[in-house]
Parts: sequence; structure tokens; C-alpha cells
Amino acid sequence: MSQQGGPPVPFSSLPLSKTHAAAKLNAWGAYGDEDERGFLNRQTDEIVAAAAASEIKTGTRVSLNAALDFQGDRPLFGRQVFKKDVYQKKPRIVHDDTWHFNTQSSSQWDGLRHFGYQKAERFYNDTTVEDIAGTSEKAQKRSNILGVQNLEKYGIVGRGILVDFARWRESGPGKDISEVQSFQSFERHPIKLEWLKQILDWQGTQVKFGDILIIRSGYMKAYYALQNADIERLQAMHPPSLGGVEQSEELLNWIWDNFSAVAADHPSFEQWPTPLEWSCHEVFLAGWGCPIGELFELEELSRTCEKLGRWSFFLTSEAVHVPGGVASPPNALAIF
Repeated sequence: MSQQGGPPVPFSSLPLSKTHAAAKLNAWGAYGDEDERGFLNRQTDEIVAAAAASEIKTGTRVSLNAALDFQGDRPLFGRQVFKKDVYQKKPRIVHDDTWHFNTQSSSQWDGLRHFGYQKAERFYNDTTVEDIAGTSEKAQKRSNILGVQNLEKYGIVGRGILVDFARWRESGPGKDISEVQSFQSFERHPIKLEWLKQILDWQGTQVKFGDILIIRSGYMKAYYALQNADIERLQAMHPPSLGGVEQSEELLNWIWDNFSAVAADHPSFEQWPTPLEWSCHEVFLAGWGCPIGELFELEELSRTCEKLGRWSFFLTSEAVHVPGGVASPPNALAIF
């Protein structure tokens, strides 16, 4: 099946596996029954080479990584505090250090072990909890199944596009739309698909198959404006309420038809909790094997895109090589 110009099957063909009715719109088997890379199969050598040729023009480079300790000693959503121990190795003039952190506490890629279909109790390609725990026959044949080593092997690389919702909301046509202005990062508010398409038109950004979609909601700016009482209130919320991309079949269809990975500056990519019986996390990760990037630092990227007048770039991201890992810092870099 050629991946140069489109997805392996049309969206209307989903779900491919009918075994579990609750595995909504799954694409299990689209890249083979033992595939563990999912949407990253869309990042073919040809697509990556074309992205490099079209996007790297000035050599300008921008990091998309928040500091591992950016949440300080009070991380939200039940994550652990980042701990760094720097120590001298006397009598030599030498230092080593050790780090201890939750991979979900700062910028991250969600790997395919992270979130499964809740009712179907399955991860990508019909993988069970027992397969991941290493107690099934399948696990004995394929250790570390769906681990983040699959995100590391070839990287997450290609043409990235920034959809700058926050800038459009603050200084573009979105400032005149009351529903857009009501958006709050720490309430369950949707970023609608129709807005994403309007932003792309406003930016003059064309979507190409295999692109890596990155959405700036303005979360980081909102986070740094929080007061102590706000943080305490958010820490007590279970589940937290967050603004993010809407849950709709139209949104799913758009992602399926165009992208190889998705990311944003907020903690969930989609609005949370989902108002429906399904979530994008279930379909993207467990259904399609589509990595989800969260808490990306996009403020400098937004300023650079505005300065250069282009919202596309070459993106290179290398997950940490941890066989069987669930998530990883992205080590992401945009190159213009």
C-alpha cells in the first residue's frame, strides 16, 4: 500500500476490526497485524526528504521543549515533582547527576501503551493489558510491545505545521467571535474543527499528507498567570477540566486523512473530560497508533512563525530509548 499520497484505507472503511464493538473506528491491521508504529508508518523516506527540501530554508531553529521542572514543586493532575541531584565526585573536579521524573509532567509524546479503549480494554492492534504486563503468550513472543522504543527508532520527523489558535484568537479574526473569546484553558471548552480550518486559511498554511499537526491554545501563558489559589483548586480536581480540540467524527476524519502525529501546548490535546462516550485519546492511540504530543512549549515557535510569515517547518523529535516505556520527553526541534 502506497503512503505517498494518502492513508492506507478511506475513513469510511473504519473500523477494520469488528471483534470489539467498543473499539471505535480502529485501524487494526492497516499496517500489519504485528505493527507497533501506527501513524508513524506515514513518515516515509520520501515524505521526510520532501519535507526537508521544502521547509529548511534559513536554518533558524526553535526548541519545542518545556523545562522538565517547569511546574516546580506543585505539578498539576497528580504528576510527580521533577527531582535533580547534582553531586561532586571528590576528590576529582567532576560532577554527575541523577534525575527522577514522571514522563507526563512536562513536554511529552504519549506512546501507544498510555491509553487504551476503556470499554473494549484494548490498546493498539488488539493488544491487552496482559500483553503489556508480560503475562500473556503474545507478550512472551514480543517483549516490550508498544513501548516508546517504537517512537525512538526512526524518530518523529517531517513537516510540522503550527495552527496558532491563541494568536488568531488574540489578534486575528477570532477576536470578533464571542464563542472563541469564551475559551478557557482550565475549563472544558472545545477548539472547533471549523476554527482550525479558518486559522489555516488566515495563516496561508496548506496541509500536506504526513504533516505533524501542532496546535497552540495559549495554555502556557495561562498556566504562568495562575495564582497559588488557582493551582490548589486545579490540584484538587478529579478529573481536571481542560480546554482542547473538540471530539467529533469530523475532527477524526480530518486527522485520519492528513496527519502522522498530533501535538499541542496543553495537557490533553482534546478538551477534557470528553463530553461523549469516547475520547480522541482512545481512537488516536489505541485505534490508530497516532502519537499525541502534550505540553509542548510553543511561545517562541509562534513568534518565529509570525516573524517569518510561515507556519510550516521541518520538525525533528527523538524519543528517549526506553524499551517498554509509556511516554517520553520529545526532544523536539523546529527548523525553518
